Amino acid sequence: MKFKEIRKKYPKFVYEKYFWKISGNNLEIFFDFKIEPGIRFKPKIIIENIPKRWLAPGVNHNFNHLIFHLGLIEMISYWKATCSPIIEIKAGSLSREQIRWWQDLIKNGMGQFFYENKIGFQNPCFIVSNPVGFGKFIVSNPVGFGKFICSEQKTKPLIITKLKNRYLVPFSGGRDSIATLEKLKEQKKEITLFSVNPIKQIQKTAEVSGMRKQIVVKRGIDKKLLELNKKGYLNGHTPFTALLSFLSVLCAFLFDCKRIVFSNEKSANEGNTKYLGKTINHQYSKSSEFEKKFKSYCKKYLVKNINYHNFLRKYTDLEISKMFGKYPKYFSVFSSCNAAMKIKPSLKSRWCGKCPKCLFVYMTLYPYLKKQELIKIFNEDLFEKKELLSIMKSLIGQGKHKPFECVGTYKESRTALNLCLKKARKSGKIPYLLTR
Repeated sequence: MKFKEIRKKYPKFVYEKYFWKISGNNLEIFFDFKIEPGIRFKPKIIIENIPKRWLAPGVNHNFNHLIFHLGLIEMISYWKATCSPIIEIKAGSLSREQIRWWQDLIKNGMGQFFYENKIGFQNPCFIVSNPVGFGKFIVSNPVGFGKFICSEQKTKPLIITKLKNRYLVPFSGGRDSIATLEKLKEQKKEITLFSVNPIKQIQKTAEVSGMRKQIVVKRGIDKKLLELNKKGYLNGHTPFTALLSFLSVLCAFLFDCKRIVFSNEKSANEGNTKYLGKTINHQYSKSSEFEKKFKSYCKKYLVKNINYHNFLRKYTDLEISKMFGKYPKYFSVFSSCNAAMKIKPSLKSRWCGKCPKCLFVYMTLYPYLKKQELIKIFNEDLFEKKELLSIMKSLIGQGKHKPFECVGTYKESRTALNLCLKKARKSGKIPYLLTR
C-alpha cells in the first residue's frame, strides 16, 4: 500500500489503555491499541516468576506508570502499519518535554523504516495549543509521524531507597553480552540475567555461563499485525533496544536491581546511510546518543535511582571479539545470526552463513581464534564463499550503504580484514575473499 493512501484511510492511532494482573507467579501485562477505523491490537507481555513480595495481598503495586511507558514504546510496532497522522494517548498523561522526547525517538529510531518506505520526515516539529480547552495539547509534524494528542501532566519518577546493588544484564547469547557477563563475574558482582523470548540456544548459553538468576520475559506480537504485514501494510525496523530499555527498568524495579548493564559497543554510533539530509542508523537505540537521552528520561520520569549504562561503550566490535576469544566454553553455543535466533528459526545451525552479521562476526573472530575453532563454530569457511563478496564490499564501504545489521564501522571492517590477511599469509593459504 502507498504511504499517502494508507494514512488517509486510517487517520488516527489510539493507545486506549493498559491493564495487568498477577497470574500464579507471573505478571501479565495487556495493551489495547486501535487504528481508526476498524483495526484493534491487544498484545501481551508476561514477566515470569516475579518475587513473592508482589504476590502478597494488599501490597502497593506502584509500577503503573512503568507499564504505561512500556505501552508507549510497544505501540510504535503497531502504529507503523499505517503511520496514522494522529496518535492519541488515552492511557495516561505526558508533559510537553516528554512528548518532544518521544518525537525524537520516533524520528531517529525509525530512520531505517522511513528510508525503506520512502517516507518524508525532514520537516521540523512544532507545538500548537488545542483550542478545545480540555487540558490536552497537540504535537504535530505535518510530513512525518503526525500529531500526538494527550493530557498534559508532569510525571514524578519513583524513588526507591532499598534497591539492592544487583546488576541486571540483558542477555542475548552473543559475544557482547557474554563479554559483559564474564567481566562482571570477574569483579564478583551480583548478577541477574534478563532475556526476552529466549530460544533454546540462548538458554543453553545461559546454562554454560553458570548463572542461576534469570528473568524471563515472554513478549507476544498480536497476530493481526502479522496478517496486515502479509497484506502489504507498512512494515520495517523499529528501535528494539529502546523497548528492551523500558522493559529492563520495569524488571529492575520488580526484581530489586539497582543497576542495568547493557552491552552496546562504540561501533553502534556509526550510521548506515543518509536520507533527506539525515544519518540513518540501524543501531540508533544502541548508540551513545540514545543512551544519554534514555538515562535522563529514566531519572526524570521512571525510577530516579536506577543506574542505566553500557558496559562496553568504549570498545569496538573488533575489541569485543578479542575479549570473547578468551572464553572458549561458549564457542559451541553462542550465536549472533538474526536468522538463526528467531523465535521459530527455520535453520538447524546457529549461523546461516549468508548474512552480513555472520560474515562480520567471522572476520572479527578470525584474527583471534584458531582456524579449526572457527570452522567448528560456523561449520564452514566463510572466506571461501564467493557469493559473500558483495556483502564484504558493503561492510568496508564499497557498497550502496552499510548493511542494516548490527555490524561494526567501515574502519573496523577494513582493520579486521587486514588482520585476517596477515594471519592467512602466515598460514601459506589465502582464502578467496581475502585474495579479493
